[in-house]
Amino acid sequence: MGLFLEMFTVLVMAVFLQGWLPLGCLEEERAALFQLKDAFNYPNGTSLPSWRKGDIHCCSWENVECNSSTGRVIALNLWSLSNHKQGDWYFNTSLFLPFQELNDLSLWDNRIAGLVEKKGSYELQQLSKLKYLDLRYNRFNNSILSSIVGFSSLKSLYLSYNRLEGLIDFKESLSTLKVLDLSGNNINKLVASRGSSNLYLRLNHITTYGSSFQLLQSLGAFPYLTKLDLSDNNFRGRILGDELQNLSSLQRLYLDGCSLDEHSLHKLGALSSLKLLSLSRVSGIIPYQDFLDLKNLKYLDLSSNTFNNSIFQTINKGICDLNHLQILYIDNNDLSGFLPSCLANLTSLQLLSLSSNHLKIPMSLNPLYNLSRLEYFDGSGNEIYAEEDDHNLSPKFQLEVLFLSGRGQSVGTFPKFLYHKVNLQYMSLTNIQIKGEFPNWLIENNTYLQELHLENCSLLGPFLLPKNSHMSLSFLSISTNHFQGQIPSKIGDRLPRLEVLLMSDNGFSGSIPLSLGNISSLQVLDLSNNVLTGTILSNNSLQGQIPRWIGNMPSLEFLDLSRNNFSGHLPPRFGTSSKLRHVSLSRNKLQGPIAMAFYDSCEIFALDLSHNDLTGRIPEWIDRLSNLRFLLLGYNNLEGEIPIQLYRLDRLTLIDLSHNYLSGNIPSLMISAHLFPFQYNSRDSVSSSEPSFEFTTKNVSLSYRGSIVQYFTGIDFSCNNFSGEIPPKIGNLSMIKVLNLSHNSLTGPIPPTFSRLKEIESLDLSYNKLDGEIPPQLTKLFFLEFFNVAHNNLSGKTPARVAQFATFEESCYKDNPFLCGQPLSKVCGAAMSPSPTPTLTTNEDNSGFMDMDVFYVTFGVAYIMVLLVIGAVLYINPYWRRAWFYFIEVSSNNCYYFLVDNIPILSKFGFS
Repeated sequence: MGLFLEMFTVLVMAVFLQGWLPLGCLEEERAALFQLKDAFNYPNGTSLPSWRKGDIHCCSWENVECNSSTGRVIALNLWSLSNHKQGDWYFNTSLFLPFQELNDLSLWDNRIAGLVEKKGSYELQQLSKLKYLDLRYNRFNNSILSSIVGFSSLKSLYLSYNRLEGLIDFKESLSTLKVLDLSGNNINKLVASRGSSNLYLRLNHITTYGSSFQLLQSLGAFPYLTKLDLSDNNFRGRILGDELQNLSSLQRLYLDGCSLDEHSLHKLGALSSLKLLSLSRVSGIIPYQDFLDLKNLKYLDLSSNTFNNSIFQTINKGICDLNHLQILYIDNNDLSGFLPSCLANLTSLQLLSLSSNHLKIPMSLNPLYNLSRLEYFDGSGNEIYAEEDDHNLSPKFQLEVLFLSGRGQSVGTFPKFLYHKVNLQYMSLTNIQIKGEFPNWLIENNTYLQELHLENCSLLGPFLLPKNSHMSLSFLSISTNHFQGQIPSKIGDRLPRLEVLLMSDNGFSGSIPLSLGNISSLQVLDLSNNVLTGTILSNNSLQGQIPRWIGNMPSLEFLDLSRNNFSGHLPPRFGTSSKLRHVSLSRNKLQGPIAMAFYDSCEIFALDLSHNDLTGRIPEWIDRLSNLRFLLLGYNNLEGEIPIQLYRLDRLTLIDLSHNYLSGNIPSLMISAHLFPFQYNSRDSVSSSEPSFEFTTKNVSLSYRGSIVQYFTGIDFSCNNFSGEIPPKIGNLSMIKVLNLSHNSLTGPIPPTFSRLKEIESLDLSYNKLDGEIPPQLTKLFFLEFFNVAHNNLSGKTPARVAQFATFEESCYKDNPFLCGQPLSKVCGAAMSPSPTPTLTTNEDNSGFMDMDVFYVTFGVAYIMVLLVIGAVLYINPYWRRAWFYFIEVSSNNCYYFLVDNIPILSKFGFS
């Protein structure tokens, strides 16, 4: 009994220690980890934040793996940690010495130029258990070879994309090596000793010099070589002739991107063990006659070449006899004509890719019916046609993946063989004129179906749902068809696992079904370019409003309801989706203030409410969207000043407030002076979910979509009531592409700092009250394509007709009364002052607005002339003379009696 208890105690302690040791690790290794962290973070890096000095459980730190029994570090994955801005640097190898059981070490992408060791020592070689060493994407030169010799256990060595060149000699010291990656260097000769077994030799992107036999003369030293990759080289002549017969154990051969001739592979048939052959992106001749001997070949890649119909000779004479072939790629070539009938002989084929050619492929896939193991077929980008006699034969295959896209050909109805398919997981039929109803039976029959693409298929009628709920479908796109009627009310119940739903560019009308709000996994919803009107929520009195639940989908990332006829107020709350990133409600008839609130939505980078009838002020909660890049509120009825909260959006790169009634001064800085690259996280295949917007540049409204938006910056404040001067600090926005301040009431000069806008392409300041001269420094804006300062009060000379300014016409400067010079018809005077405001000559004390000397002379002459004319008239005409003297006599008497009568009154006020 005592012995049993003793054994039980030991067992419990062992279990306890086994669970504890991987967390604690040794003190000396933990100290060494902190030294490694300091080395990668020098001088001011922030990598490896989980490596904290107060935490003794270093085996749980990121990038660290420990042995479950001993607790010692066995793997360090130090990928891309150093700051590349600091340039090349050298690493002290003594930092790795405490890790005596290290098996796996990766220093990938750190710009390390070399390893520093003590003189005469080989510190790395003391890591006797190291099996995997990854030094890819650094800056090592040939000196690294002296640091990696002598490893007794090393199996895999990666040195690709460094600065190795010339002769590479590994000697016998790396006899245990099985995987060697030297791609992306500049090696012209490789020497390796005999004895290495199962070596995977990879020489991608190597530029060779001299005879190609020099490069491969040592291949005979690897009789057990199983993997050989010589891809992306610039070989000339016979690169793999007699040497191939020495590689009797070779199973995988990669020659992608090589230049071949008729002698390059003339011993290919000797590779009886070859299972994989990749010849994509090659230029030269394929030795089809040697394919006959590759009886064990399972994988053949001939994609992305310039093969024309002559490749069919290869298929008929060689490939079609490869009974073990499982994967065949012939996509992205220049093939035409019908499918070879001999493809039916490849009874082991599981994957066939013929995409992006000019082939004629029947919609029924009749030539492939005998391929019972075929699971994947890609015939997209070819001519899809309908057979006149669509037979009732049932194919032997059960496809899991089917891609067929044409060039708009009409094929009638859905092919009959699809009615017998039950294992489909991914299917795409695009740009094919099928002209039928939605195949709800396809979803019902294939319970594992995950993605279904039916874009631009001319499908008609209503959108039909499967009879029962489908629990696998996550992606459905039926955009650009002719569907009509309402979206089925139970769509959310029948397709509850949808993540992406694209229904744009159809004829859907009526309401958005309430059940869409039940799809908790929905990330992308696109209903744009339809005619959705009327009551949006059933049994509700709100007419034409966006349903309130639309923003409460917890997984929603992308919401695009633009270009519809929605009316009424905005939803009051976009609350539960912390993943929401893009909201576009533009080009509707939405009214009222922007009163909706965003909670837990700091990830939103795009908000587009343009082209509506929104009123009121820009909301003060706008600063909650701290990650906002794009804000488009143009073409509404907004008023008031820009709120100070908008200035806090320090990542804003594009803002459109045009065509509103906003007032006040232009802010100093409204967008960031720096770009903040972002990456949209939705599926790459969702083209409709890419961030997009419309923005006016060069006086034309353009649509921007995809990755270009993260490099586009602009400000459009045109057609408002802004006043005051243009802030000179706008000149600090060196990355801005578009600046439009036209149709406002701005005053003052054009800031000379605008000459710093080195990336600007469109600058519009027209229809304001700007004065002064146009800064001549603007001629340094070499990317400027559109420039307009018309309808202002500018003066002086137009900018020199150089660079981009030589292309601007008279309309760019018109209606500035004091502006002269080409291309205007008004010529500048020789003595014209270049001062920013027009001036006239003034008197000495600057108190008048004209020349007073001229005034006195002209007034005196005019006075004398009037007296002479009156005298002459009185002398000639006696009647007027008597009347004149009578008028003088009466006026004198009246003045006399007026003074006599008023002298007593005036004396009372001191005028006596």
